[in-house]
Amino acid sequence: MTDGVHDMGGARGFGKVLPEPNEPPFHAAWERRAFALTIAMGMPGGWNVDMSRAARESLPPQDYLAKSYYEIWLAGLEKLMAERGLVARDEIDAGHALRPAKPIKGVLSAGDVAQMLFRGAPTVREPTGPARFVVGDRVRARAVSVPTHTRLPRYVRGHVGVVELVHGCHVFPDSSALGAGENPQWLYAVRFSGRELWGADADPTAQVSVDAWEAYLEPA
Repeated sequence: MTDGVHDMGGARGFGKVLPEPNEPPFHAAWERRAFALTIAMGMPGGWNVDMSRAARESLPPQDYLAKSYYEIWLAGLEKLMAERGLVARDEIDAGHALRPAKPIKGVLSAGDVAQMLFRGAPTVREPTGPARFVVGDRVRARAVSVPTHTRLPRYVRGHVGVVELVHGCHVFPDSSALGAGENPQWLYAVRFSGRELWGADADPTAQVSVDAWEAYLEPA
């Protein structure tokens, strides 16, 4: 998540989160298709999951807030395809191709979909050095402003938590989203108390766990 409008955790003015009981994965057939197109286009488009997230997050605020969840996915896909010259704006507006298809790197065949979704794309990598933190360490999320994709929510920045799990070494999304390499780093689950994040008026029993890469943290 870049420091954009999508990073709503702890933000005021948007009302309460109202979970939908027994919510289905998709509310309409077009949502299922938007999800499938986004997954399928990753192979011919040559982008990774972090680039895909960054495309959705970088939509203009007024555009992002006006769209539903899968409308945002579709807009992000259109942006990725346009940036790589796979589609033109007039083709998006027309809803169909107006020019011959361009060469692509490969396609996700129908027979490979189930296996790909089940397996995913593992992000675990061999460590390049020892972990800086261990379970039980008190750490502070760095108080930084991030202009590009990141997985560090704004509402934990500058706050102190406790390492509760070491996940191992994983692809660093901040680098991956820029096409700057995987730059693997240690990944930790860090637990924050509600009162640490939101003050004395917060529920004293509330706790939030955030997966945070080592670059996001410093000793507290």
